Amino acid sequence: MRYDVIVIGSGHAGCEAALAAARLGASVGCITVRIDRTAHMPCNCSIGGPAKGHLAREIDALGGQMAVNIDCTLTHIRAVGTGKGPAVRTLRAHADKSLYPERMLGALLSQPGLTMIEGAVDSIITRQGACLGVKMESGEEIESRAVVITTGTFLNGVCHTGEVKESAARHGERAVVGLGQSLRSIGLRMGRFKTGTTPRIDRASVDFGAMETLHSDTTEAFSFLHDRIQVERKLLPCWRTRTNERTASIIQANLHRSAMYSGQIEGVGPRYCPSIEDKIARFPDKESHPVFLEQEYWDKEDLYVQGTSTSLPAEVQLAFLRTLPGLQDVEMNRPGYAVEYDVIFPDQLSPMLMVKAWPGLFSAGQINGTSGYEEAAAQGLVAGINAAHFALGREPIVLERSQSYIGVMIDDLVTKGAEDPYRMLTGRAEYRLALRHDNADERLTPIARKIGLASVDRAKRFECKTTEVQNEIERLKGLTLGGRHNPLLESAGLPTLTGSVSAYDYLSRPGVVWDALAALFPSASPVSADARFQVETQAKYAYYLRKQDSEVQRMRRLEEHRIPEGIDFLALRAISKESREKLAKVRPLTVGQASRVPGVRPADISALLVYLKK
Repeated sequence: MRYDVIVIGSGHAGCEAALAAARLGASVGCITVRIDRTAHMPCNCSIGGPAKGHLAREIDALGGQMAVNIDCTLTHIRAVGTGKGPAVRTLRAHADKSLYPERMLGALLSQPGLTMIEGAVDSIITRQGACLGVKMESGEEIESRAVVITTGTFLNGVCHTGEVKESAARHGERAVVGLGQSLRSIGLRMGRFKTGTTPRIDRASVDFGAMETLHSDTTEAFSFLHDRIQVERKLLPCWRTRTNERTASIIQANLHRSAMYSGQIEGVGPRYCPSIEDKIARFPDKESHPVFLEQEYWDKEDLYVQGTSTSLPAEVQLAFLRTLPGLQDVEMNRPGYAVEYDVIFPDQLSPMLMVKAWPGLFSAGQINGTSGYEEAAAQGLVAGINAAHFALGREPIVLERSQSYIGVMIDDLVTKGAEDPYRMLTGRAEYRLALRHDNADERLTPIARKIGLASVDRAKRFECKTTEVQNEIERLKGLTLGGRHNPLLESAGLPTLTGSVSAYDYLSRPGVVWDALAALFPSASPVSADARFQVETQAKYAYYLRKQDSEVQRMRRLEEHRIPEGIDFLALRAISKESREKLAKVRPLTVGQASRVPGVRPADISALLVYLKK
């Protein structure tokens, strides 16, 4: 049996990798321990949130599946970050945890050129410095030109609930042992990370009257392919409650029984998604912490208790849950648990997500030291594209930091590594005003079209929206407003003018919004909500976007300085020893990437530029 690309795993990274590679014309074998657990959501039931929503939109703009899937299977949706401006605003939705995987598996099974294979991979086949396929636990060998590893928490996974631990990748699924040993045997540096999940509780045992109800918002869809969300049912609410002194007291008294605090767990946990034990121990002066109850299914009673990830014993979990307002009589369906697992330190990867030491071997998702479905899916998409391109003899793609949050994340991983589970944050992007939720298609769909990942419908919608935005900007720039319009402006509650200005420049002023301006000076053609938002945002932030663009161009000039593949950094005596060692470890592809390697001095970058110009 032989494929162009083998994808190991069918979680969120594996699904995107397999679909992307197959859509680009590669023959793909997707190997997974259980096909019926494809795209499973073992932690929360949500897609999106700050920065994560941006990733989901970028995945969609590049031709991925996640946003299409959540639009069709969501039960609740809200706009988040709305008070922090358009750079931060995005969406967060809850999925039905049966429907989301079911629909994703349907996409995989219906994709031409993609074969689902049930089984476990034992080792990577390598010969003469290249990756040539995989060996199954059954002993069968499957050849390929490229392999993408997307194993999530499966490599040597161990689950912990208090003093109880078991070999498992997640609830109800066994861990895989051989593959981790195989990766170590071919020289990859591996580590242990930890993540966790929360208790699940019975909806019928909750007193919702003691909590704040949060209803769904009326928002745009996640996917650029949809004019609205694709769900006809009335959306569900979620609820907010808070911890209190009694909660903290119970947790403090039992910290020694937490697998994380007893020393039972060796893996490094997430900094930006801490367990409830961490919140109580690290922030003792904080009176309370928010807790959200999220419905995991349309028609089942399971509630996810967001904000209470824990590895405390089950009886302690139930005790602290019953201190929360509205949960005094709660019944717990399943306790939370922590899971530790093997990871590949990602500074061993190139920006294409290929292992530098082993051409043809790619890695994506949680195994690269990240946390989150969206981070995994984004890496899977890029790894799948580049694996297909590698197998088919095409040029790889590298997304720049100035292009996307995906580019920021991958550059952070391969340049800086990961000391703890990496989570995407808007603050990680230097150019986030240009990396907005609304313009992901403008930034990335041209790439999807160039490489062949944009469907006919996507390409047509992109052209229509682009034309719509450009035409409206030109119309507003060609419309001159002045003092003679002041009575009209005043009647609409808009600021008056003392001189002449284009309607586009007027739109940039505080208190001026497109809806009010268009009501006075309407367009001859309808302008869609997406186009209106983008026009107004570009007008409001034009000055800052121009300023940011000059910074992007300066960094791009450094990115254009390619570093020869075989360069011996240790031999560059004009560079400090510390910088030489760090550059030799990361092996950056460009001077721009070299400048972002932690610990490399600016003077050493200048010396590197001098060397490259010789």
